[in-house]
Amino acid sequence: MTAGTTLPDAPTTTVDVEEDASRPLQAVPKSRARARFEQLMLATFIVVPLLAVLASGVVLWGYGLHWRDVVIAVAFYWVTGHGITVGFHRYFTHGSFKAGRGTRVALAVAGSMAIEGPVTRWVADHRRHHAYSDRDGDPHSPWRYGTSTGALAKGLWHAHVGWLFDVEQTDQQRFAPDLLADRDVHRVNKLFWLCALVSLALPAVVGGVWGGLAGDGWLASAATAFFWGSLVRIAVLHHVTWSINSICHAVGERPFQTRDRSANVWPLAIISMGESWHNLHHADPTAARHGVDRFQVDTSARVIWGLERLGLATDVRWPKPERLDARRVAR
Repeated sequence: MTAGTTLPDAPTTTVDVEEDASRPLQAVPKSRARARFEQLMLATFIVVPLLAVLASGVVLWGYGLHWRDVVIAVAFYWVTGHGITVGFHRYFTHGSFKAGRGTRVALAVAGSMAIEGPVTRWVADHRRHHAYSDRDGDPHSPWRYGTSTGALAKGLWHAHVGWLFDVEQTDQQRFAPDLLADRDVHRVNKLFWLCALVSLALPAVVGGVWGGLAGDGWLASAATAFFWGSLVRIAVLHHVTWSINSICHAVGERPFQTRDRSANVWPLAIISMGESWHNLHHADPTAARHGVDRFQVDTSARVIWGLERLGLATDVRWPKPERLDARRVAR
């Protein structure tokens, strides 16, 4: 099966990850200064939000948590999270549906505001993951070091966050040539820093204005909104995303046949917006819905359904019963 895609307003380019798996990987050279700068930026965006989560207990103890902060944090989590799951993942990486220029740009911006890296880099990494899933060449397999307890513990750390610090990056020319040729995506890539800045600052602005109008003081309201709506929200979203790489390739149920160890982990379903129904995704990568069985919540699929109803998404690749039946594990 292919996890490639042909995107509108871009050259006709199909990235066949199964075929790519037979080709050797080559390192992408980068200057030492650039590599160090990127690692520093990654460390900043990983460590600072995580420290914010750890400090949340202190904040709750001393100042409390206003319902306004919860609303802001959830709203930004929903927008940026679906920017990743619907935009970066199901649309840009796998071509689960087609979209016009405005929708494509909006999805690229929303995903960039999750601060998980520029869209082209994210897509290249994920297509490479599918090409070599849980084998040599997979950028974030938890089975990288073996199957013993110690090896798996080391592998889980690598799959969750360690792989982000690899100096050598995925070859974008090989795994995402369609996005490199897309002028709109190129512009969003160049403005990734601005998307990150807006993602960090906008919750504070909203919280400050909201709190000021409510008479709670704009400065204090902006500060708490920044803490919960920016730092904590980003940290939680990062670790939920990385959990799909680590936890969902180590434990869980595997009702569908795949050539890797991808699994369904139901406790993550809601906060991952349906991404933790990961076994079906690897069995049928281009499917627009990952939670296909009863009670499998998949809000990303509902967003795509909504876009389709509004005419903003077309040619949606909804799972077909016959394809699902052909991939189910016999019981």
